[in-house]
Amino acid sequence: MGGLNVIDDRRVRTGCSALAAVLAFYFVIQWFWPSPIGVLVQGLVIGGLTALIAFGIALTYRANRIVNFAGGDLGALPASLAVLLIVSDVGLPYFVAVPVGVVAAIALGALVDFLLIRRFFKAPRLVLTVVTIGLSQLLGILGLVLPAAFDITTPPQSFPSPFDFTFRIGRTVFSGNDVIAMIAVVVLVVGLGAFFRYTNVGIAIRASAEGAERASLLGVPVKRIETIVWVVAALLSFSGVFLRAGVVGLPFGQLVGPALLVRALAAAVIGKMERFPVILVASLALGMVESAIVFSTGRASLVDPILFVVIVGAMILRKAGVASRTDERSSWQAAKDVRPIPEELADVPEVRWGLRAVKVVGLAFVLLLPLVFSEAQINLATVVAFTAIVGLSLVLLTGWAGQVSLGQFAFFGIGAAVASHVTTALGWDLSVAIVLAGLVGAAAAMIIGIPALRVRGLYLAVITLSFALATSAYVLNPEFMHWLPTGRFDRPPLFGRISLDTETRYYYFAIAGLLLTIAALRGIRGSRTGRVLVGVRENERAAQAYGVNAVAAKLTAFALSGFIAAAAGGMFVHHQQALTFQSYGVAKSFGVFIAVVVGGLGSPFGAILGVSIIEGITYFKNAFPETIQLYLAFFTGSIGLIFVLLVLPGGLASAVYLLRDRLLRLVAERRSIMVPSLVADGRVADPTAVSDDAIGEAAVLLSDDLVIDLDAEPDSDPTPTPRRREPLRAGRS
Repeated sequence: MGGLNVIDDRRVRTGCSALAAVLAFYFVIQWFWPSPIGVLVQGLVIGGLTALIAFGIALTYRANRIVNFAGGDLGALPASLAVLLIVSDVGLPYFVAVPVGVVAAIALGALVDFLLIRRFFKAPRLVLTVVTIGLSQLLGILGLVLPAAFDITTPPQSFPSPFDFTFRIGRTVFSGNDVIAMIAVVVLVVGLGAFFRYTNVGIAIRASAEGAERASLLGVPVKRIETIVWVVAALLSFSGVFLRAGVVGLPFGQLVGPALLVRALAAAVIGKMERFPVILVASLALGMVESAIVFSTGRASLVDPILFVVIVGAMILRKAGVASRTDERSSWQAAKDVRPIPEELADVPEVRWGLRAVKVVGLAFVLLLPLVFSEAQINLATVVAFTAIVGLSLVLLTGWAGQVSLGQFAFFGIGAAVASHVTTALGWDLSVAIVLAGLVGAAAAMIIGIPALRVRGLYLAVITLSFALATSAYVLNPEFMHWLPTGRFDRPPLFGRISLDTETRYYYFAIAGLLLTIAALRGIRGSRTGRVLVGVRENERAAQAYGVNAVAAKLTAFALSGFIAAAAGGMFVHHQQALTFQSYGVAKSFGVFIAVVVGGLGSPFGAILGVSIIEGITYFKNAFPETIQLYLAFFTGSIGLIFVLLVLPGGLASAVYLLRDRLLRLVAERRSIMVPSLVADGRVADPTAVSDDAIGEAAVLLSDDLVIDLDAEPDSDPTPTPRRREPLRAGRS
């Protein structure tokens, strides 16, 4: 019976289950990517360092409900400082430079919270997430400048170990930096757990993460706790990046890169941003898989697609319908729907002719550009038009359907690959190639959209970002896809007759595609499909209660968005006359997403405005005088991005719509037209001048003829007594 009691013990069963899972995982790795024990141990070390960055991302998510895309760069800058202090002419000892880096990380975390996060405390969560993307770019720029301060032209990749010690596991050699990393990971993990469990600050962080408003009512200083969270996140990121530099090296002076960021984000998402033991195990497992793939295949480019499959599998295996306590409540909050022109003013001549004039001027400006632009400038303007089409696909997917995508240029690249193959290898017409590219892009987007049925909000951004990495590393890589066309090819005619051999003709072809996409989106938004997408975005359960199929709505949004982006890619690749997979990287997806959010995610006009301004200034800044080129770079850079979102959380388009509403209000006042959505009710000039009799009579009407006598004695019967309703006197309202 004693043996049965041991078996029935919950801790013994849990230990046996964990051991069985470890053994199963080990045999799976050996089956697919045979690797020696030493390589797997090295993967454990790398995974443990990735876990530190993932912990910081999870902390900031719980504090601010955002996915912190600056999670790695937050520690890269102080880590670069510490490494430079060791290897530069300053030559500080290891154990002196590390405390300096720690102090720098603390200061950086506090500054980020004070200068940025608190400024966006009440902003939509999607806006704050985009701000972290801008923050990562800003920290990357500072990282480029930092080595120059030490008179170093080539940033160091690593640094020597503070003590000479090595050991081997098989053929894998572990140095002193590896030993320090192993010990540091264990100490930091144990210390972090003790901090949350036994300290008042740690308990306050957990309480604030559960509900900031409730914690504030209970006396928890939420903003101070938020600062501590960002400081702890910066320290964890510094530890992970600095120790990783000693183990595998990092290109300091540059961005940490999306590859490392995706690994940390994947582990955090698998742990649902709150289960730190799960995050740790996921990081260790991903590190072992990465090391085994590189050792077994000798191709690091295979890591990203395999990790993408692992991430998608983990998302699909999540329990459906069970929401985490820290799940994103509404990641799309920045996507405010544009209020249409009120019906009362739609037929007013000033409004009707004013709208026509604006459309004519805008269309004339677009059509007459080739007359004043050079051939090279027309080429760049065509690229801006294709990017705007990708931006419109984001309006449909993220702005209307609420599904955040950071890999939209991956669908763009898939469309380019399919269309170029159809025209060069099969010899089919360009129109057929574009349609086929759109269909393949729609199918790929629907496959990516399947995890959206199980995950919410900004979680999906991690999947789409991983998909973008996998696409650029594998799907668009001629090393693996031998059917991809190589070299330059001619532009085929459209419908076999319309020549597109000049830049001007292809520019007008791109504008036609842009106008067709705008018309299609307007039709979708005004149809039942558009209303269903917005309804599911607003309240999925309420939409389902009215018979809406939320699954079909989400997959439809992905399919339509993928079709638009891929079709644009099919047009773009023939404009470039070559398929270069560098043109469809993750940076492009980040760029178009930022441009659309800055412009205004809720409307096609906002997306086109944001893309046209940011991309246009980037491409055409040399056309401006040198005195203002610096200011233009400031506007399109990370600082300008943060400033615009701080002033206009709804994007640049919100300012345009505010101006429009002000002009409409003037028209309404001039013509004495009552427009409740724009002006107050003019029948009451001064709301405070309403008489007491009118208020009393209104109270009688609203109480359905029953009024409680509030002046009755406490012992009297409080039952409401009916009163006879007297008619309102003339002039009362």
